[in-house]
Amino acid sequence: MQTQCIRAQLEFEGFDGHKVVADFDGGAITSDAGALLLRHVDRAIGLFDRVAACFVDGRDPACTVHSVRTLVGQRIAAIALGYEDVDDHDTLRHDPVLGLLSQSLTPKRQDCAVLAGKSTLNRLEHGRLGAPTRYHKIGYDRQALEALFVDLFLEAHDRPPEEIVLDLDATDDPLHGHQEGTFFHGYYGCHCYLPLYIFCGRHLLSAKLRRSNIDASAGSVAELDRIIGQIRQSWPNVRIVLRADSGFARDELMDWCESNQIDYVFGLARNSRLEGQIASALEEARLSSKASGLAARVFVDFMWSTKDSWTRRRRVVGKAEWTLLGANPRFIVTSLKPACWAPQALYEDLYCARGDMENRIKECQLDLYADRTSAHTMRANQLRLWFASFAYVLICALRRLGLVHTRLAEATCGTIRLKLLKIGAQVRVSVRRIKVAMTSACPYADEFIRAHARICAAAR
Repeated sequence: MQTQCIRAQLEFEGFDGHKVVADFDGGAITSDAGALLLRHVDRAIGLFDRVAACFVDGRDPACTVHSVRTLVGQRIAAIALGYEDVDDHDTLRHDPVLGLLSQSLTPKRQDCAVLAGKSTLNRLEHGRLGAPTRYHKIGYDRQALEALFVDLFLEAHDRPPEEIVLDLDATDDPLHGHQEGTFFHGYYGCHCYLPLYIFCGRHLLSAKLRRSNIDASAGSVAELDRIIGQIRQSWPNVRIVLRADSGFARDELMDWCESNQIDYVFGLARNSRLEGQIASALEEARLSSKASGLAARVFVDFMWSTKDSWTRRRRVVGKAEWTLLGANPRFIVTSLKPACWAPQALYEDLYCARGDMENRIKECQLDLYADRTSAHTMRANQLRLWFASFAYVLICALRRLGLVHTRLAEATCGTIRLKLLKIGAQVRVSVRRIKVAMTSACPYADEFIRAHARICAAAR
């Protein structure tokens, strides 16, 4: 028979004749009372049910304790709350507020918790229908999950916008093991994946995991064809502009845009031929900078074609800039007409705004652990990437529906979690109600109350 050690209380420095002691014996207490808001947002947009509907459950219902809906909601909400590791769920499954995600107070079996542990969640992530082992009985529909991101984006708008700008970017997802599909990437200097992200403002439309031994633009035409086709089914008259860095200035992608009435503005890698085209403007900028002691810019608009990689001439805007450190020429290629966009405004107001997408990727990877792709197979890692992406969608919906005109209206996912979701509370269960008594010293109580009211109104 195993013996159970009696743990001594934790003693801290006292004062005024009082001891200060602590222990993990508070009972039904949570540090994540803000999960109530996430549950509230989920009810407004139906996220957990819709993600669960993209899975096929081949388990025996008589032996199933936790539904796919419970597993999906538990995993997404935990990532939003800062618990990216599946191992954390062996303890989290007993959390009284997270348990509300299962819509049940008591588990199906007395020897189980309301939520699932790490082993069950691991089977969810590694499941593959049709596999010969007893553990792979849950599978997912890739196309349905990909389409759901676009559906959620469309539903976030009360009316079709006149124009949308889609930002594309590839980023590194460093790998530290022997994951399937790992390759060394010379630019990033590490073994990594090279996921493709597509955003429209703060809205995430695609997070596609890819090997890193490919061009940054690989697969972007197929991904855009799917996304834009889905958008145009609902918004047939919307104008669409694509925006990306020079890694996407490829003839295949630009030709596809031109054939499908889609505008684009892409960075263009500089070379000696391009620099020679703006040499006189660069000299003008140098003289202006020398006279003023400040950086100077001159913009040049011209038609251009490569020697052999482009099939047609295209509009290129060159930024002939001379800084205090010397020449800094930059180029963009676009389908937008000069009558609509002057060179300087096109570069400074439209193209440079793509830099904000870097912040969105940082939110996904740093705040919501989208780069925690430590499973062996790419299929499991893609699902992990999607779970993190749905956690991003969930917090963005909280910001959009509940935090407008508050101190957190433009806050990042990490700040929202820290200020609004990480709230200590005691949970009391009676015959008629579940009372979550949150700390009275919460600095963001007003924002919490406001968000609750606004989400209630949005869900009606």
